[in-house]
Amino acid sequence: KHIYPCFVELINFVAELVVRPLLDQQPTSSDQKPKRLVRSYRKTDVKPDNAEGRRRIDMALKCDALNNNSSSDDDEYDEDSIQFSEERLKAKDGRNDERPNYSRIFAVVEVKPDTSAANIEKGLAQLVEYSKGVYWNQHNRRFIWGLVSGGSNVKACILGPNFLLASQFMDVTTAAGRLELIRFLVNWSFCELPKLGYDPTIRFNRVHKCFTIDMADSNEPMPTQTTYYLRKIVVFAERVFGRHTRCFVVGRQPPSLEAKSDNSGDILIKDAWPEVSGLAEDDMRDESKLLKRVSNGLAGHSEFNGLYPKYISGGRMQIQNTRGESVDDTTRTILGETVWAQLGDLPLRAHMRIAMSGVGEPLKTIQSIPELIVVIYDVMRCHMGILKHCQILHRDISEANILVRRDGTGVHGMLIDFDHAISITDDGYAKHAERTGTVPFMSVSNLENLQPKRTALDDWESIIYILCWLGTFGWNSDTRPSGSVADLNIASWDGNNVMKIANSKRDHMHSSDIFTGITKGFNPNIPYIAALKDIVEGLRAVLIDSHSDPDLRGALIIQDRIPRDDSNDVFGGYEFKMRPDPFVERAGHWELISERLLAKLKIYAQGAKKLL
Repeated sequence: KHIYPCFVELINFVAELVVRPLLDQQPTSSDQKPKRLVRSYRKTDVKPDNAEGRRRIDMALKCDALNNNSSSDDDEYDEDSIQFSEERLKAKDGRNDERPNYSRIFAVVEVKPDTSAANIEKGLAQLVEYSKGVYWNQHNRRFIWGLVSGGSNVKACILGPNFLLASQFMDVTTAAGRLELIRFLVNWSFCELPKLGYDPTIRFNRVHKCFTIDMADSNEPMPTQTTYYLRKIVVFAERVFGRHTRCFVVGRQPPSLEAKSDNSGDILIKDAWPEVSGLAEDDMRDESKLLKRVSNGLAGHSEFNGLYPKYISGGRMQIQNTRGESVDDTTRTILGETVWAQLGDLPLRAHMRIAMSGVGEPLKTIQSIPELIVVIYDVMRCHMGILKHCQILHRDISEANILVRRDGTGVHGMLIDFDHAISITDDGYAKHAERTGTVPFMSVSNLENLQPKRTALDDWESIIYILCWLGTFGWNSDTRPSGSVADLNIASWDGNNVMKIANSKRDHMHSSDIFTGITKGFNPNIPYIAALKDIVEGLRAVLIDSHSDPDLRGALIIQDRIPRDDSNDVFGGYEFKMRPDPFVERAGHWELISERLLAKLKIYAQGAKKLL
């Protein structure tokens, strides 16, 4: 801890030197002026404001604006950004100089006593953990910087959607090491905003007191930019690595003018960093392109209105490189060609943003099992409509991708999130068979990565698993079970061993008698739980049992013992023959089985509506 104040003073001393020419009113050209000051909070070994839990960070840095009279209506950092002044620079007890706040932290600093491998690894792990708070609270962060110090040696670190990179040690007891660290700190004050990890297209508007989000439709030959005004945030980036998905409900008018506008903010913007393949024009799994196809394909089918989000605009976001050129905002752009070339097979991720109309509520807002069945039916008839009219298979049916929408006609379901969706062939097969989805809801073929490639039956199988999961664990605090669920059979559907989970699902799905081991675990305190039990057992029967061809029935691969017909074998004997995998066999009949499943679910939904 004795290192903390030294580190604070060093960083703030560099900031004072950066701004001194401006304070002394020395003439400087625009490219010689810093764009901001990077300074350290004075409180160390502290739990930041807006933090969950009790974890304490060693130190934190923040970005301060340079003057009190900014001509811009937009704030680069956030609504509480400090306006720089000489008095503030010299202040020792200013509120914002003292305690770190996750909504303003630019970089986290972890300090260890020495450079042992264990200490540095611990420092990096803590950096990752604390960065969650930055992503959660700062909706315009693309990546995060950090520093890890081992005694007098400092590493600079950068955390992105799928990487954590650290520099070599900079030893501040040597002139060369100090020079490297100071260069690093000074560069943070002079570089362009995207180099700090911020997204310049999301800014706080001081006039209207809300965030604005800029978008252009990169799927159009001549894209035009639109500015949306934030109403609320419905999905936060809650992980350090991965897609960093955020969802914003926005309007075309500022909230202060909403009463004068016909638009009430029913537009959703999804911002994420999915894995992509090469150039944008060659990426056939681009969610924005798929959603645009869905919207166009269902445009003449009013029966699906409100059951899926309608595309407005979207595509890959662009950022300006060091030469002032607009390029795709990707992990490769963030790291630069030299570093990227050293990373081998690191998957490329791109910054995607999609604006769509139609906003629903999470599945946890359903109020009863009858509502749940109506919602699930809407989702699956929309799913089948997209398959039929757009030749797109969703491939990621999960509770997170099912929304609830209410209007004057009642409750409805909405199918969202086409991140894993893919075009199908003329015979109904997905062109790629990689494992996708949420583990407890994955089909057996998906878990085992079986051939042939995925069909609609995989998504129907997921629906059965979702209904079982909700019947057991509930969907909100009112429907959660009161006792322990660790010993229930359904607990084996989750975990890290996908083949073990697949075997468990094969066992449970094989026969109606075995499947009751799952439905017996349903929460008896939920009203209409017996009806849900009958529904999932009925859907399982249509998927697994109701086939005239024995090769299509069941879920296990059966081994038959057949007597040998060999007159020379005086001892007799048997040979063993494996039956075909029923999941593979059923895939060839996906269309007929899907029609039966939808018809069955329709009957259940009609009964459920009578109870609403």
